Amino acid sequence: MNKTYRFDTMADLVALAEAEDISLGEVALRHEVALGQLDRDEVLAAMRTRWATMKQSMEVGLAAPQKTMGGLSHGAGQMMAGHRPVLSDAIATGVMARALAVNECSAAMRRIVAAPTAGSSGILPASLWGAQQRLGCEDEAVVMALLAAAALGMVMANRATISGAQGGCMAEVGVSAAMAAGAMAEMAGAPPDVAVHAMALALKNTLGLVCDPIGGYVEVPCIKRNAIFAIHATTAAEMALAGIRSFVPADQVIAAMKEIGDAMPKKLKETSQGGLATTLIGLEVMARRPRVDHVQG
Repeated sequence: MNKTYRFDTMADLVALAEAEDISLGEVALRHEVALGQLDRDEVLAAMRTRWATMKQSMEVGLAAPQKTMGGLSHGAGQMMAGHRPVLSDAIATGVMARALAVNECSAAMRRIVAAPTAGSSGILPASLWGAQQRLGCEDEAVVMALLAAAALGMVMANRATISGAQGGCMAEVGVSAAMAAGAMAEMAGAPPDVAVHAMALALKNTLGLVCDPIGGYVEVPCIKRNAIFAIHATTAAEMALAGIRSFVPADQVIAAMKEIGDAMPKKLKETSQGGLATTLIGLEVMARRPRVDHVQG
């Protein structure tokens, strides 16, 4: 048995899981225990606390419009929750509503779980909420899915980045969507390699996404991106469950993300010096409100 449960690549992660016939979430759990800081029960308890916090931020954001720092968003989660679906279904619109709600809480400086960043904090909880509704599973299944997401996110962070300032928004909402896609696939019973294909499908279809927050506030386009990419993550997971595979292996997708992020102009990486931030309306916002540095990651 590999006592350290070390994995540097997605290929390593899948190989570990397959060698011991365990899930990605179980690999992540054993990895944390092997670090020696916490025992198994303590790791699970810590992740239960994170899920409880995620659920709380979804509820808070849906209960009332949040006063965001920049004042550029107001009640989008609540508005979506009250919408009668026309082109989707109630669970899908519930996912969108919760992703918006969490990210509005983030922009209002309320308590959230960065997953992996504050600016992308709505995608993972909303996606897993939706999967839980469809699958009818208990919170313990979500806890293991969160551990799987953590393992996937750790590889992406170490091999590339989860910083919008380094890699654009693909490093934030892209990574979060990829984490969510892999985690949802595993919740639905997918083996480790299929879950990683879900992750790759989600990530590669965010490549090149810039980070261009208006006024430096993590509100426009960030809040609405969370809702859109939660559905994106669900689509990637469903495709993988259908047997569709990423033609480009996951580790090569991550390498491509790093290459693109390194090549991306600085003005499109969290500086608010290009993209939507410098549209006419973006400039109007900056003229009315003092520009701030990107206040959340």
